[in-house]
Amino acid sequence: MNASESQQNLLTNEAKPASTSQQWLSPPADYVLGPVEKHFLLSAERGDCATVRRLLEENKDHPEILNIDCVDPLNRSALIAAIENENIDLILLLLELGISVKDALLHAIKEEYVEAVEILLEHEEKIHQPGQPYSWEAVDRSASNFTPDITPLILAAHKNNYEILKILLDRGATLPTPHDVRCGCDECVSSSEQDSLRHSQSRINAYRALTSSSLIALSSRDPLLTAFELSWELRRLSRMEQEFRSEYNEMRENVQVFATSLLDHARTSHELEVMLNYNPSGENWEPGERQTLERLKLAIKYKQKQFVAHPNVQQLLAAIWYDGLPGFRRLSMMGQLLEVGKLGAQFPVYSTIYMLSPNSPKALFMKKPFVKFICHSSSYAVFLMLLGAASQRIEYLAIELFGNAWMRQILAGWKRRERGSIPGFVESGVIIYVFSLVVGEIRSLWADGLLEYVSDLWNIVDFVQNVFYVIWITMRATSWLVVMREYWAGEDPWYPRDHWDDFEPMLLSEGAFAAGMIFSFLKLVHIFSVNPHLGPLQISLGRMIIDIIKFFFIYTLVLFAFGCGMNQLLWYYADLEKNKCYHLPNGLPDFDNNEKACATWRRFANLFETSQSLFWASFGMVDLMSFDLTGIKSFTRFWALLMFGSYSVINIIVLLNMLIAMMSNSYQIISRRREPTPSGSSRGATCG
Repeated sequence: MNASESQQNLLTNEAKPASTSQQWLSPPADYVLGPVEKHFLLSAERGDCATVRRLLEENKDHPEILNIDCVDPLNRSALIAAIENENIDLILLLLELGISVKDALLHAIKEEYVEAVEILLEHEEKIHQPGQPYSWEAVDRSASNFTPDITPLILAAHKNNYEILKILLDRGATLPTPHDVRCGCDECVSSSEQDSLRHSQSRINAYRALTSSSLIALSSRDPLLTAFELSWELRRLSRMEQEFRSEYNEMRENVQVFATSLLDHARTSHELEVMLNYNPSGENWEPGERQTLERLKLAIKYKQKQFVAHPNVQQLLAAIWYDGLPGFRRLSMMGQLLEVGKLGAQFPVYSTIYMLSPNSPKALFMKKPFVKFICHSSSYAVFLMLLGAASQRIEYLAIELFGNAWMRQILAGWKRRERGSIPGFVESGVIIYVFSLVVGEIRSLWADGLLEYVSDLWNIVDFVQNVFYVIWITMRATSWLVVMREYWAGEDPWYPRDHWDDFEPMLLSEGAFAAGMIFSFLKLVHIFSVNPHLGPLQISLGRMIIDIIKFFFIYTLVLFAFGCGMNQLLWYYADLEKNKCYHLPNGLPDFDNNEKACATWRRFANLFETSQSLFWASFGMVDLMSFDLTGIKSFTRFWALLMFGSYSVINIIVLLNMLIAMMSNSYQIISRRREPTPSGSSRGATCG
């Protein structure tokens, strides 16, 4: 076997099973060092090469007196002592006299002793036989300080030693990606069954090696892409292996720091632009071309917040963001507001020109990121104004205030024929906007793909909002069809609202429209994220929502438990109150004589009503008079009040204060981390 073949196969991390006869023979566990061996180890510890040579030569033929492979109580051989003391002469002497190397290479890497690593690698090439395990693989694991999964390359990566990693990689060392945590291959299943802890720790050791910045820089053709993908994988592992979450999060943090530190090496704007516009699957970006920011989009996709928030990236984004508006940032606050107002007022003109002539100067100016953002925001502001006008029934209000007699007569006809009415002018404008929003979301879904689309929470909000608007339009059309069918049948379909069916399509459409309106106004929070002052509040709100969801899991359990108990206790008396309310012959409620019974019977009529009562009790909307039910006995009332009091203590005093503590803790964590605002991500998405 020649030297090049030996170097190529020397340090593969696929450990070969070593038979018992191939393992290095070590002294028994109860082996006692003789005086000569003690002298030998002490001389090696002191670096006395002459004494070591003399002792070995004198006892060459007497291994029972001096075993060159003897170890001290700390399981250190003379070679290990020489490595720890960085005595190169003693290392060469011991290798010359035939000492067993065992895992000395791993110790040399652990001590980051580069010269010893080179010597031991050269020595291994000389003594290694093809098909046999290497010295560090054949060592008795009960006497080794390293686990079987630790290879020279993994240990060097743990130490993040650039020189040693370079030496090992030049000699052909490899580090394959670990198997997936859910892998069901025979090797993974067998390893997990034998020792699940060792199996998990071997994966951690492998990923800790993969996160070495020196290893990534030496072995990856695209260090940024490697760092991003590795960070995302570690994020997934931290959620799947909860027991080792802190270890995976620490490694993920190291990878993110490495990726961010690469930006510090950009000396000019051109170098930074080349980094952020690099696309391995496309043509190289050239100065003067439109900046696609592919690498920055990838960082946003993989949630590399430190990378996006780096000052160099933010400076470039700001330059791209305000492109086309030179001197805008040097204007005063009033000047900036006037400029924004002027651009916003002209958005119908810019939009029309863009649709008619996309390549005209005005259309190209509208493509500038900041101008595009202002036009989109202005258009959305008009949409919100239409929603607000529709909620106030602006046509009715205008006619009542400024209309003449015949216009008021028309208004009276509108009110009488409200059921199944067609949309007015304002609502028609809202419908046009809704169709444009739906088309925009469909295009976004088609371009990004389903997984990418649903990964953004605001896309989910937009989807829910559009669903409500589509329901509104559909139910409105259904209501018109129902009314027309009744009218063509010779019936009078227009009657007062209080006589409508509970699930009248017109009522359903109004409910959907109200819900969609709420989502539309709440989306302003997302638009405010570009502001450096309002952006952090959005982060705090997002983190607190997670705490609120956790709280509601426990709260729902408590609510359901007490709801079941109190409903079982009070349902009979609630039924008596209901009979007392609905005693009239035609089955209508008697609000005049039994107002209390009509208002109380629903409190505990069934599980759903009882749960509702307990929920509103958290806000003080249920008083103790609700427990004075018809026919209720003193013990039952006492027990119900005791249960209600217990619920109030658990819910209001314990759970509510726990929620406040959780939200406060989340805010403190965000404040300590000084997590970057999402303005950088928003700009990056818009600039791209």
